[in-house]
Amino acid sequence: MALRFDDFSFNTLIGEASVISGTLHINGSVRIEGDIDGNLETDGNVQIGERARIRGNIDAKSAIIRGIVLGDIIAKEGVFLLSSAVVLGDIISKKVQIEENVVFHGHCISLSEDEKYEAASEQYLQAKAIRGKAVFA
Repeated sequence: MALRFDDFSFNTLIGEASVISGTLHINGSVRIEGDIDGNLETDGNVQIGERARIRGNIDAKSAIIRGIVLGDIIAKEGVFLLSSAVVLGDIISKKVQIEENVVFHGHCISLSEDEKYEAASEQYLQAKAIRGKAVFA
């Protein structure tokens, strides 16, 4: 099943020449055409434009990526990586679609059943948190 493009209306647009540093908390859907150096959190949908660059994690209902994301993507409903996308990070979603010519380097958890998705994503996030707190001598 494909992600739908026609049901996206955006509450927030970050334009092509914009540069934002810091964590963004946005209500509703957002379209990013500029650069963000920080995490992006929303209860809605995210579209990352072809020239957009995100250096941080994305947490959204769904995500359509055309640009560059250097971070993890958690989007419960779905993630769609279009041919111009570059993702260096992990993806956790119920549905993942990847077009040809996408650059993706990371782990992917994609389970359509709610229970299995929730259990696998919780286990993964806990393991990642533990690894992040590890102290190396």
